[in-house]
Amino acid sequence: MDVADRSGRLRAALAGAGCDALLVTNLTNIRYLTGFTGSAALVLVTAEDMVLVTDGRYRDQASAQIEAAGVAASVQIGRSSDEQRDLLAAPVGAVARLGLEAEAVTWAQQRRFASTWFPGTELVATEDVVEDLRRVKDAGEVGRIEAACAMADAALAAIRHRLGEAATEAEVALELEWQMRRLGADGPSFDTIVASGPNGAMPHHRAGERRITDGDLVVIDFGALVDGYHSDMTRTLMVGEPTATQRRMFDTVQAAQAAGVAAVGPGVDVRTVDEACREVLREAGWEAAFLHGTGHGVGLDIHESPRVSATAAGSLADGHVVTVEPGVYFPEHGGVRIEDTVVVTAEGCRTLTLAPKAPDL
Repeated sequence: MDVADRSGRLRAALAGAGCDALLVTNLTNIRYLTGFTGSAALVLVTAEDMVLVTDGRYRDQASAQIEAAGVAASVQIGRSSDEQRDLLAAPVGAVARLGLEAEAVTWAQQRRFASTWFPGTELVATEDVVEDLRRVKDAGEVGRIEAACAMADAALAAIRHRLGEAATEAEVALELEWQMRRLGADGPSFDTIVASGPNGAMPHHRAGERRITDGDLVVIDFGALVDGYHSDMTRTLMVGEPTATQRRMFDTVQAAQAAGVAAVGPGVDVRTVDEACREVLREAGWEAAFLHGTGHGVGLDIHESPRVSATAAGSLADGHVVTVEPGVYFPEHGGVRIEDTVVVTAEGCRTLTLAPKAPDL
């Protein structure tokens, strides 16, 4: 990954954000800009320099990770909040307008920055300055997401037979997460969803002690984490023979999902992708059973820009990585959701999650 180039692209965006420098407090954004993965840090990006301030726990880690990423930044260690303030006072003092990440600064922090940390500097609320840079993934980022997708594919193949052995939802989730770790993942991307029978009608059901039984549709939504990057995939499997309604649910969602993937491409409005899925469900009379948006960006966060929904704004671009995940949910029949992670390419898109979509075990 070309981490070293990111601070330059950020500097080019500062004027448009109405500031001369940016104080980065979102830890995911700090990782993106510097390669540092610790749990506490502040990064100041000015027109000329970048300073990372952290505490003594990360004295060696911060320097090593920044050097490994090839980033030009100085590392400063402040053992207390007052020491960290003092370390930033001089470089901030030369700045007229300091941008703060509005989504990552608490009310208390803002008051502290204004009154005691940087009293002589105009503070400017900014939104999505770093996040907008993160939308387009470079080859290294796509490679990490693709590796995470491959681990998830292999993990599902290793455990799908367990659904026919009267395992509980929680047991299947645990085994799936263990398989991903065995295959090299740093962990799961999020709490694995295994939703069987009526639980499948709840899109974000937590895997519990219900035993998976004959006649169940089972929604499995999960992902692997590799070097900070996430994958996201949903497959719906059938235990035993489906009813006519369950078969129609599956076939309709599969058609909707295929239509959504086919619509993905550079320059395509995100609402167009959502509508492609929604139109298939509408024709089936089931649009009201589609309880969420069609997708979201995937990267260092499991949910990031761009969103893909009927209410989102913006267009897709080459290098965006997004999900396409329509579903229908009926308590009396269960739920069906099918989701792939795809990367937008000049020709359209390439699917990164390759596990079979057929519902049979």
